[in-house]
Amino acid sequence: MEVLVDTSVWIDYFRSGDNSKDLDYLIDENLILTNDIILAELIPYLKIKRQTKVIKLLNEINRTPLSIHWEGLIEYQVKCLRQGANGVGIPDLIIAQNATQNSCKVYSLDKHFRLLNQVLKVELYGSQG
Repeated sequence: MEVLVDTSVWIDYFRSGDNSKDLDYLIDENLILTNDIILAELIPYLKIKRQTKVIKLLNEINRTPLSIHWEGLIEYQVKCLRQGANGVGIPDLIIAQNATQNSCKVYSLDKHFRLLNQVLKVELYGSQG
């Protein structure tokens, strides 16, 4: 199954590489996906740092098409709030919706995705769940 790699994993990968073994495996097996929200979070900083090769490589990753269903996001947020999962931002909800729509797992180091896994049953990659 393909894996939508969240911004938090990429940041860790570029900074410390603590999770590089898992991400390297996914890259080697050609199982990684991205979307425009994740790229919009990563690329501005990379542009400032003039990391044109990294930007080019990120842009070559297969993208899941974003088809935002706003009513569905509202229902996600209501469900989260009712179950005490407060503070989950709209970008994370869109990423969760995107993963669900495209039948892929999410690889994230962000605690919000563990909440989304519990509340919305968003599939997570590895031991993140």
